[in-house]
Amino acid sequence: MILYLGRRLLGALGILLAICAITFTIFYLLPADPAVAACGKTCSPERVAEVKAAMGLDQPVWEQFATYVTGIFAGRDYGSGAGATHCGFPCLGYSYEYSLPVWGLLTDRLPVSVSLAVGASVLWLVLGLGAGVTSALRKGGAVDRTLMVFSVGAASLPVYFTSIMLIWGVVRTAGLLPYPSYHAFTDGPVAWASNLLLPWIALALLYAAMYARQSRNSMIEAMAEPYIRTARAKGLPPRTVTVKHGLRSGMTPILTIFGMDLGGLLAGAVITESIFGLPGVGRLFYDALVRSDQPVILGVTLLAATFIVAANLLVDVLYAYVDPRVRY
Repeated sequence: MILYLGRRLLGALGILLAICAITFTIFYLLPADPAVAACGKTCSPERVAEVKAAMGLDQPVWEQFATYVTGIFAGRDYGSGAGATHCGFPCLGYSYEYSLPVWGLLTDRLPVSVSLAVGASVLWLVLGLGAGVTSALRKGGAVDRTLMVFSVGAASLPVYFTSIMLIWGVVRTAGLLPYPSYHAFTDGPVAWASNLLLPWIALALLYAAMYARQSRNSMIEAMAEPYIRTARAKGLPPRTVTVKHGLRSGMTPILTIFGMDLGGLLAGAVITESIFGLPGVGRLFYDALVRSDQPVILGVTLLAATFIVAANLLVDVLYAYVDPRVRY
């Protein structure tokens, strides 16, 4: 296991370095003038010249890339002399729109996106796996067909439509919940959960529908395996056969897609956060697109890539605990 983890960590580091090279090419080499893209729409020519000097765009490309990578892992200075601005580890860029390091902006918004992603993921796992396993155990029956019809219907509804309908029905018409606004968990778990419940539901309905279909197919395949018949022949209780033997082996593909979905969602749900007015990473990314704030766009891209790589690494480790057939 230790050797496997070492290889996977080296592989993850290589992937992150490759992502750094790709993002550097996109944001530093492809634009006609990277300083203009980094400075934003309202910068004067004098300000653009200052930004160009601070970013070191007059240096050779290899030196720019070395400074870029070094900044991510060790921090860097923008500019030189008394006017230099220090960007500490991990330096994902410096926003000239906010006059702040990008990492500071992300850490301010990250608790919102993490709260949204974790709550929604728990909800969609419970709903999706519950519906999928129930459908698989009642394959071909009325319950199976009903759940799959609802799954297809939920998957076909865009998240912005579901969000608007939830606001209209639950908040404006019924008045059951307040209009969502983020409250930190430390301010009170009830206020935190009640204000995030509608965004959780909006995201969970979409993902739960896809997980229900995937888990149904996985469970049908798992329950048809010879070891399931052997377990039943030994007289094991149906619940033990389903949960311990069928569900564990059928969870492998679910874990794979869950790592990708949760990793991407941790870096912000742009549409959901924008509709519900949540000040998360996704909303920060949307505002950066509107303002043409390249450093923030770059920082969110690197953050999303890191979350996805880390989530997939964790999923690879969990395979051995979920599926007893997997050995490292």
